[in-house]
Amino acid sequence: MKNKLIIFGCFLFATNNLFAQVKVITSGTITFEKRINLYAVAKNELGAKPTQYGLDDYEKYKKTYPQFATLTSTLVFNNDKSLFTPVDRLLGQGLDFYSNPINKQQNIVYTDFATNTNIAQKEMYGNLFIVKDSTRKITWRLTDQTQEIAGFKCRRANGLILDSVYVVAFYTDEIGVSGGPESFWGLPGMILQLALPHENVIWTAKTVTTDPVPPTVILPPKKGKNITRAELFKLVKENMRFGNDVDTYETRIFAL
Repeated sequence: MKNKLIIFGCFLFATNNLFAQVKVITSGTITFEKRINLYAVAKNELGAKPTQYGLDDYEKYKKTYPQFATLTSTLVFNNDKSLFTPVDRLLGQGLDFYSNPINKQQNIVYTDFATNTNIAQKEMYGNLFIVKDSTRKITWRLTDQTQEIAGFKCRRANGLILDSVYVVAFYTDEIGVSGGPESFWGLPGMILQLALPHENVIWTAKTVTTDPVPPTVILPPKKGKNITRAELFKLVKENMRFGNDVDTYETRIFAL
């Protein structure tokens, strides 16, 4: 009888320990670092047939500035909402070759996963806009590749947005919220690393804290002119600097 009690006690201990190990996080704060390959971004700006003036500018740029730059942001979340906020919005003076939007970090993004709603504050052409829309449609394909990020085991997923923009994400199911940096979401866990290879930019979680986040902290941005995504894209098209290269600009602006 005594032996049976000992065995039962060991079973309970092992079971409790197992549940403790698989406890899923549903609230906290993530600090992301956005890393940009400035030389690659600048080269993309030159286009397929760069002018000699553009090439001279590019070579001067490479001799003057570092290849990589970083911008910091935070993502606060609970079980059904998240708020992405830039800490650093702009690169240092001179680093932003030809003022490429990918070199900035100006969006405040609120996501309500319960209602599949996304509310983003975007700064463009010196004005603030509030864009309210459904959460972004991303076609994900899970892979078997894993990687540890910020102390969490993450699994790779390959994604597609806007029918042609390739995305690589690493997510963890140890955080039971389907969120991520900017407006990226839709995986069975939190995205802790996300890359846009064509745009030469990657967001990586550096720290994750699991202190409870009060609902009053996760609120949508309100300052700005209300505008639809279609209206904002029309505004972008009207203010284009590069002729009719709308697809390229759409990737930079609306992929975020």
